[in-house]
Order: sequence, then structure tokens, then C-alpha cells
Amino acid sequence: MSDELVADNEAQIRQQIEAWAAAVRRKDMAAILRDHADDFVMFDVPPPLSCTGLEAYRATWPLFFEASPTPPVFDIRELDITAGSDVAFAVALMRCVVIENGQASDLDFRLTIGLRKIGGRWLFVHEHHSIPAVS
Repeated sequence: MSDELVADNEAQIRQQIEAWAAAVRRKDMAAILRDHADDFVMFDVPPPLSCTGLEAYRATWPLFFEASPTPPVFDIRELDITAGSDVAFAVALMRCVVIENGQASDLDFRLTIGLRKIGGRWLFVHEHHSIPAVS
């Protein structure tokens, strides 16, 4: 695969991930779901620890929005993408703000996204969110 095609794939994926994060900040559920495969799988920090399918994924967002300020903070701090011709992954360091007992606090987390090119379009097939373990 040419360097130009790799760079184009990586640019497309970066744009999709940035658009997804912006959709989260707008609480735009249609845009949040737009680039996800029907059989999408997510591993998350709060329960449920995993979900499969778009409806299950959609059902996880109210918990996040209830624990977030308005508008939600959902920032990409670092993003690295590796793309082939039909499979890619992205790793990111992210920041959100959660409100607990009336107090807002920053929550730094890690995000890994697996993507596949299906029908000429990059789709999220997996998200894995994690936070560092506290000793």
C-alpha cells in the first residue's frame, strides 16, 4: 500500500474520531453512532463492562451524560492512528469531566478504537476505554 494511501486512510480516520468526540460534546446521539458497525463491541469502565451492538452502545450514553457537566467535556489529548487498507486502530489519551456528589473532577482515560473498512467506509468495530488502576 502506498504511503499516500496510508496517509489518506489515517486522515479520514482522524477526522471521524474528531467528529465523534465533537458529537459527544453536543450530545448528538445520531452522530455518535454514525460511524459504528452494527455488530460493534465496546469494553467500558463503568458497568456494563462490555456491550455488543448499536442499541446496547446507545444505552451506555445516558450514564455518561448524567455524570457530565453541560456541555460534556470529552477531549482528545493525544491520538495516534495506524491504518492498513481495510483494518486500522487508533490509540488515544482522553479527558472528560465527571460530577460526583456535586463536585466536578477531571478523569483522564485511555481509548483504543478498532476500525474496519466496510463498503469503502471506515467503521468503528471496537472501542476499549480504560483508566489507570489505583494502588
